[in-house]
Amino acid sequence: QMRLVESGGGLVEPGGSLRLSCTASGSIARINLMSWYRQAPAKDRELVAGIESDGRTNYAGPVKGRFTITWDNAKNTVYLQMNGLKAEDTAVYYCNAETGVRGLERYVHWGKGTLVTVSS
Repeated sequence: QMRLVESGGGLVEPGGSLRLSCTASGSIARINLMSWYRQAPAKDRELVAGIESDGRTNYAGPVKGRFTITWDNAKNTVYLQMNGLKAEDTAVYYCNAETGVRGLERYVHWGKGTLVTVSS
């Protein structure tokens, strides 16, 4: 089965930058979509950014222009470059992957999450 492992979280000051990584391992089938979600304390989990296998991306309004999602197929790794971090970006960030044959099957995989804390 496929396994997703996030890394790169930590403490950063407001205005700083951080890059998160999510690496897939194990039995890797075709990945159609990879996304980053986040969940702040006492808040619901929300979609941050997504990238499809064809390269198309989408971003949540609060991070648009500040975050960039990229996908390195050779390394089976998706990245989230976060610039101009704000206190409200503090959350546990989760990696998500959707696999399967489009129109026939759909499988969802989740990582354990990595904590990002933006504070002075």
